[in-house]
Amino acid sequence: MRRPSRRPLLAGLAVLAGALFAAVPAVPAAADDGTFTVEDPRITESSGLAASRQHPGVYWTHNDSDDGAFLYAVDSRTGKTVATVTMTGVGTPRDVEAVSIGPDGHLYVGDIGDNLGGTWQYVWIYELPEPEQLKDQTVRATQYVVKYEDGARDAEALMVHPKTGRVYIADKNDAGGSLYEGPAELSASGTNTFRKIASVPDLEVTDGAFSPDGKHLALRSYFGAILYDWNGGKIKKAGRLSVPLQRQGESLTYTTDGSKIMYGSEGGGSTVVARDVPGGSGDGGSGSSSADGGGSSAGQDADGTGPGFKAGAIAVAVAVVVIWGFRRVLRRPS
Repeated sequence: MRRPSRRPLLAGLAVLAGALFAAVPAVPAAADDGTFTVEDPRITESSGLAASRQHPGVYWTHNDSDDGAFLYAVDSRTGKTVATVTMTGVGTPRDVEAVSIGPDGHLYVGDIGDNLGGTWQYVWIYELPEPEQLKDQTVRATQYVVKYEDGARDAEALMVHPKTGRVYIADKNDAGGSLYEGPAELSASGTNTFRKIASVPDLEVTDGAFSPDGKHLALRSYFGAILYDWNGGKIKKAGRLSVPLQRQGESLTYTTDGSKIMYGSEGGGSTVVARDVPGGSGDGGSGSSSADGGGSSAGQDADGTGPGFKAGAIAVAVAVVVIWGFRRVLRRPS
């Protein structure tokens, strides 16, 4: 007795397989989100990060100690250092922890760390104009002596407000720290006393940055970050930020358009990771984000996979079964 033809069955299986594969969501091309790896072998303890105002795509960084009075301009498109600036007019840096750019286009470098647990009675801030040309050069800086109204402390975050030019420091304390405000104008001839204006609970601050419009302040720790509404210095918590898992999360800055926050880390060959700001409005964010380091984007589950991904995975699994059926039918004797 002749067996029925397998052609209708094979045709039906082919149509089913095609439909299932068509149901698998296409994987979008990777976006140019600004994430980059620091290639310079000299940069092993990147502790501060600031987006250049004059050179799009360039970020200023520095090592935190035992390196000298150097700043490095890193091109985010290649990860390579395109300029090394040597500061003169300053003493020997002790523990450089932060860099920020003010509305005057000047770089402000915070030699504000205190690895001895807050025993130095004063620390320093260095100010210098951002170089117009990206080349190795020596630039004279102004040195400011800084102390706190309530005594010495360790700090790693220095932020210059993008509208007022006022300098702020957040100290580092595993029990939660404080935010300090500097004088309206820094003095190079006297001591600049920073006064406490707010508490920063639940965060061991390692860096911070203002949004370009000055309406928000982002502060980070090794494993988390918090976004605050600025409110003229009367900060109000807006939400937690999703921080990438990094070797030693030490730095943070906004992109110049305010659409992303860049998270940096210490260690040789470290990667600077770009994350969208909450709300995606490009103004530094106005709403809360996901919890520290483990947040998921809208439409995603806790494991980071959205429903489209899971539907596609199911479709692929079914398609595999269909293909297996193909092979079974083809092996069946006529």
